[in-house]
Amino acid sequence: MSENLGDEIGVRLRAGWRLIALESFEEERALGLLESIAEASGRACVPWSLASGIRDQEKSSGSFDAGLRALASHKEPALFVILDAHRLLDDPLAVRRLRDLLPVLAARKQVIVLLAPALDLPLELTREAARVELPLPDAGEIEVLFRQLLEGKTLPPKAEDALQGAIRGALGLTASEAVRVFRKAFRLAGGLNTQTVTEIIRDKRQALRRTPALSFCEDPAGLSEVGGLGELKRWLGERRRAFGEEARRFGLPTPRGLLLLGVQGCGKSLCAKAVAREWQFPLMRLDLAAAFSSARRSPEMVIREAIQVAESLSPAVLWVDEIEKGFAASAADPSSSRVFGAFLTWLSEKQAPVFVVATANDVAGLPPELLRRGRFDELFFIDLPTLAERREILAIHLTRCGRDPKQFSLEELAAQTERLTGAEIEQLVTAALHTAFAESRELTDTDLANAVDETVPIYDTFEERIKELRDWARVRARPASLDAKTVSLFAEG
Repeated sequence: MSENLGDEIGVRLRAGWRLIALESFEEERALGLLESIAEASGRACVPWSLASGIRDQEKSSGSFDAGLRALASHKEPALFVILDAHRLLDDPLAVRRLRDLLPVLAARKQVIVLLAPALDLPLELTREAARVELPLPDAGEIEVLFRQLLEGKTLPPKAEDALQGAIRGALGLTASEAVRVFRKAFRLAGGLNTQTVTEIIRDKRQALRRTPALSFCEDPAGLSEVGGLGELKRWLGERRRAFGEEARRFGLPTPRGLLLLGVQGCGKSLCAKAVAREWQFPLMRLDLAAAFSSARRSPEMVIREAIQVAESLSPAVLWVDEIEKGFAASAADPSSSRVFGAFLTWLSEKQAPVFVVATANDVAGLPPELLRRGRFDELFFIDLPTLAERREILAIHLTRCGRDPKQFSLEELAAQTERLTGAEIEQLVTAALHTAFAESRELTDTDLANAVDETVPIYDTFEERIKELRDWARVRARPASLDAKTVSLFAEG
């Protein structure tokens, strides 16, 4: 990936850009890339920092303005790299001096690169700067780093397999983080083996906890453990092989994602997690509301970093739970609208195979631009489970707690659970188990039937809202279950 970025920056240099805004958390890696670009274009690479200024040049530190005056004294072609630029651009005098320098830079074949984790450019520089972003290292770059650490040794087959696992395990980390976790795992495991891979993955999860609003989900259930939703499962099954090179040769675009809308507790989040398990992709959860409430970083920086991690791990599933809450959080801060605009643009234009599964309970909180075709491949509505689906859900939960579903009157129990969500059915099985356990006997149909009677369905509490949701979805969404009774419920609304 960095080779592609190097080519992109090189093209911009040849095209005459005088100011480049390079966003990256990896200063050392970015400087290495810029040094290579400078050398290839016949320029010197000259870093500047507020603390050190320019090496071997007095009075070049202390302020951005002092640094710019020092840069102006250089006559030779150069690539000037301003470190920690995000801390410096609120100085109006320095920004004015920078603008005055731009024509001079062009005549001298000089370019200024503003390097920072994230950059909010002053209005007067937005049309002057070419914005580029250094992606996290891909598998090829990490392999080079790891083989360097192994000093180029030829590995036996088992160690080679472990190395490839270690490379996959380190995806999502910066280059320096990957090197550190590899060294630690190698020493703890006493060499290169399966334990090395396990240690790397464990350390990576700890490292990525520093990315606000992004978390990894482990060991999710597969689609076989999701009751019903036959139409949604069929749709997902058709796209299982659509991420490979064979699909590209056939002319298929990479699947973009799903928006799952429906009644709370009916399995939207469970489906999102099951997709990752079914396709054997890593699963990450993005909490948009948390991104806007982060005290340490701007929402723009948080979401950009989360997207970088997701793309570096691709193919992957990115689960955005209750996406309407994220939009509500951004609505409270008008300055954050551009952040969501950038997120929506990424949904439409992303090239990396990141399958986004977003869930929503409240359509009133969803902006129209989110529902536009191109953001997601399909919008599915998940309603209350049908009779057959309730029977299947009961069987799944009874099996999960070590009971044989054939020993219970599932047909009668499923009929009694009309208007219950999947989550409510799970809870009634748990409640029945508690009753049987407290009385030191085995679970019976009576326990389950009594638990049904004691359950107050969410439908009874939010009947009007659920009917409104059904009315909205009738002509705008695709039913996740194709069942005659469900269709009639839709029609009755």
